[in-house]
Amino acid sequence: MAKELKKTIAIPDDVTVSIDGRLIKIMGPKGEIARELWYPHITIQQTEGALLVDVDNPAAVRKKQKAMVGTMTSHLTNMIDGVTTGYKYVMKMVYSHFPIQLRIDGNKFTIGNFLGEKKDRMARIIDGVDVEINGDMVVVTGINKESVGQTAANIEQATKIKSRDPRVFQDGIYVVGKEMMA
Repeated sequence: MAKELKKTIAIPDDVTVSIDGRLIKIMGPKGEIARELWYPHITIQQTEGALLVDVDNPAAVRKKQKAMVGTMTSHLTNMIDGVTTGYKYVMKMVYSHFPIQLRIDGNKFTIGNFLGEKKDRMARIIDGVDVEINGDMVVVTGINKESVGQTAANIEQATKIKSRDPRVFQDGIYVVGKEMMA
């Protein structure tokens, strides 16, 4: 009475997938993502026009394996969505006391004059992610969902206020929207 754990992910026509042991490469119109996915007794196979995530022995499946099948399916789906459309996080700069100055220096996002501080705050931009400043909006885009999300989190964390009352000082850069790119 083992429940069917097989998950199937459709591969679009403009996407190519190559599996080499644990390394999975997905190439599409927006770029290429490579990632190592492995968990004991879970296999990822490429069939005709689809990826198949399955358990080796369905009779002796455990909770963690069942959960990891869903997790790996989500990772693969995010990779396919990334190379076909991409990801975009929209952030808003909020200040009421001191005007914030933003600039991009290579892979560093610099936040100047935050709460009147003399020293600039820095946030790391992960490779493969583009950051754009449009007035008081910051747009973070890329094909890897985790990298785009981590870069947005780095920017948000760089403006975390520690020594003042957060009810009064609500200054910072906050995520206001997440969407798929067109």
